[in-house]
Amino acid sequence: MTYRVAMDIGGTFTDVVAYDETSGTYRAAKAPTTPGDLAEGVFASLERAVEDPAAISFFVHGTTQGLNALLERKGARVLLLMSEGMRDVYHIARGNRDRMFDLHYRKPVPLVERYATAEVGGRLDWRGEELRPLDEEAVRAAARRAKDEGFTAVAVSFLFSYVEPAHERRAGEILAEELGEDVMVVLSHRVAGEWREYERTSSAVLDAYTGPVVRRYLGRIEERFAERGLGVPVQVMQSSGGVVNAAFARRHPLQTLLSGPVGGTMGGVAAAALLGRPNAICVDMGGTSFDVSLVLDGRPDISNEGAADGFPVLMPLVNLHTIGAGGGSIAYAEAGGLRVGPESAGAAPGPACYGRGGTRPTVTDANAVLGRVDPEWFAGGHMTLDTGAAQRAVEGLATELGLSAVALAGGICGVANAKMAQAIRTLTVEHGLEPREFTLLAFGGAGPMHAVEIARELGVAEVVVPRFPGAFSAWGMLGTEVRRDLTRQFFTPGDALDGAAMASALDALGIEGRAVLGEQGVPVGLRRVEHAVDMRYEGQDYTLTVPLDDSAEPAAEGFLARVSARFAGLHERRYGHATPGAPVEFVTLRTTALGGSPDLAPAGYAPEAGENPWAGRVKPVFFDGTRHETPVLRREHLAAGEEFSGPAIVVEATSTTVVPPDAHVTVDANGFLVIKLGGTA
Repeated sequence: MTYRVAMDIGGTFTDVVAYDETSGTYRAAKAPTTPGDLAEGVFASLERAVEDPAAISFFVHGTTQGLNALLERKGARVLLLMSEGMRDVYHIARGNRDRMFDLHYRKPVPLVERYATAEVGGRLDWRGEELRPLDEEAVRAAARRAKDEGFTAVAVSFLFSYVEPAHERRAGEILAEELGEDVMVVLSHRVAGEWREYERTSSAVLDAYTGPVVRRYLGRIEERFAERGLGVPVQVMQSSGGVVNAAFARRHPLQTLLSGPVGGTMGGVAAAALLGRPNAICVDMGGTSFDVSLVLDGRPDISNEGAADGFPVLMPLVNLHTIGAGGGSIAYAEAGGLRVGPESAGAAPGPACYGRGGTRPTVTDANAVLGRVDPEWFAGGHMTLDTGAAQRAVEGLATELGLSAVALAGGICGVANAKMAQAIRTLTVEHGLEPREFTLLAFGGAGPMHAVEIARELGVAEVVVPRFPGAFSAWGMLGTEVRRDLTRQFFTPGDALDGAAMASALDALGIEGRAVLGEQGVPVGLRRVEHAVDMRYEGQDYTLTVPLDDSAEPAAEGFLARVSARFAGLHERRYGHATPGAPVEFVTLRTTALGGSPDLAPAGYAPEAGENPWAGRVKPVFFDGTRHETPVLRREHLAAGEEFSGPAIVVEATSTTVVPPDAHVTVDANGFLVIKLGGTA
C-alpha cells in the first residue's frame, strides 16, 4: 500500500486524511495539537491514520505558523531599507479609514518602528532607468547595523523595483555577503512585483516578519520526518489555493500565511463539483476560529490582494473572513450581558469538559450541557468528556447572569451563531451576494454542530456536511494542484495598446511559469498556464482582473473590443454598473502556472459492514430550551439514500452533526449529509 497524506494543524486539533492509492479509500483521524512541539501532534495523528509511515508517497500540510506569529506579534525584528527620501512611506500608509463609524478606530501599529527604517541612496525613474547609482556603502552600513542591533530579518523596498529590480538585487547580494544565512533578507520585487509603493513595502515587511518563524518550523518538520524514516518531500498549502514544496515555502514564507484554512476552500470546490452546486458558502469552525470562504461558479473566490491583520498584502489569496468563534471560545459576562469570544481556551487547557484544568465556560461546554455531544465517543473515542466539569463551568456564569444552566448554554450557542452568521454576511451581503442562493457547506470539528442554526439565521435552505468534516481542510489539500502566480506591469491606455507586445510578454510569463512547475517536480504533460490582465476605466485607481483565452489573444484582431466587453461585464457584476465604450487602461499582466494533481478516484461510498451497536440509541438533547429524546446515529452506518428527520445527533470520528427537530436529512451517493431546513424561503 502507498498513501497520499494531508494534514491540517489547527489551534486545538491536528487533523489528517490518508488516501490509499491501491484501494481508493480514505481514512481520517485527529489528535490534540501540541503547541510546545507541533511535531508531536503531527505524528500522533499520523499514527492513527497510517500503519506504516514509510508507505507515505506524498505529504502536504497546512500551517498557521506565520499567521500566528503575526497575530501574536511574535515575529522577527525587521530592519527596513527604503529609497532615500522615502523613509516614511511605510508609516504614513494610506489615509483611508476602514471603519467609518468607529470613533475609536486606530490604524494597526506598524511591524517596523520608525527608528528601524534606513534610507539608501540611489534612484531609478518610473521606466526603470537609473538616475543615480546605488549607494553600496549605505547598504553595508545597514548590514553592520543589523548585526550590531540584533535584527533577524532585513526587508528592502526601493522605488520602481517592480519595473527594474537591479538595485534591489545588488542590495540583496551585499546583505547576503555581510550577514550570511543568520539574517533573512527579503526583496520587495520578489514578494510583490507590482505597483503601489506602500502595499509592496507592507508585503515585504510581512514576509520578513513572519519568514524566520516559518523557516524554523519547516526545518523542524523535515528533520523530524527524516528521523522517522519518512523520505517524501514536505509539501505546503499556499494562500492562493495551490501547493508548493517546503524548499520554495522557505524562500517565500508569506505564501503560506493562510495555509491551513485555504485547504477547506479547495475542498469546498471539489465538494461543490460532486454535488452539482456551483455556488457554496464554506464554513470552517474549529476550536479557536471560524473561517468563511466562497465557491463562485465552481471556482474559489480569489483576490490578487488582501490584508493580514490590517496590513495590506499584494499576492493572490483566497478571500477568507475569520473571526474568533470556535468550540473553545470563552463565554463571559460584560456590563450585564453575555459575550462569547474571541478569547479561546485553545488546546491547553481547553474547554472545561476536556478535563485539562479549564474552568471557564466555552461553546463546547455549552453543547455538552445541551446534550449535543457524545461524551463517551468524542473525537472517535480518543477523548472522554467530563460533562460534570462543563456543567459546573456553565452554572457558574449562569448564576452570575440569573439564568439556568440550560438557558445560558442555549444563549452561548445563540450568541456564537449570530456572530458567525454576521461573518458570512461580510463576504456575501456586503458584496451584493444573496446567501439564500448558496448551499452552506459545513466542516471543521464544530461546524456541523452549528451549521443548521447559522443557515436558519441567513435564510439558507440547504446545509451539506461532507465526509470527514473535522478533517475536511486536509481532505481538500489532497487533490490540490501545484500553483505559482507571476505578474508583470504593463501600463498602457487601451487606444495605445500594442497587442503583439502584450502577447509576447504573456508568452515569456508562460515560459517562466512552466519552468517553475518543473522545479516543483511537475511532469511536462501536466503543466499548464492561465493568463489574465488587470484593467480599469481611465481615471480609476483600482482594477479588475479579466481572464484571457490564451497568450496569443491580445495579438488577434478585435481584441480590444472583446476584452473591454468582458471588463464591462465584470464591472457590472462587482459594482452594479458599467460604462461600455468608455476608455480603458491596462495595468498588470498575470499568469497562473498550474501543475495537475493525480486523479484521486475514491472507491464508491458504502456504509461500514457489520451490525450497528448503536441501533436504537436515544439521549436527551435540548433544542430552544425544550428537552427532546433524540436518536444518536453513527455516521459510518448510514447508507447512501437513507433519510431521516430531526431531531438527531450524528457522531463520527472527526465531528458531530446536530439536526434540529424541523430539519430533514438525506445521505447522498457521496456519503454527504444533505440537510433541508423547514421554514426557510
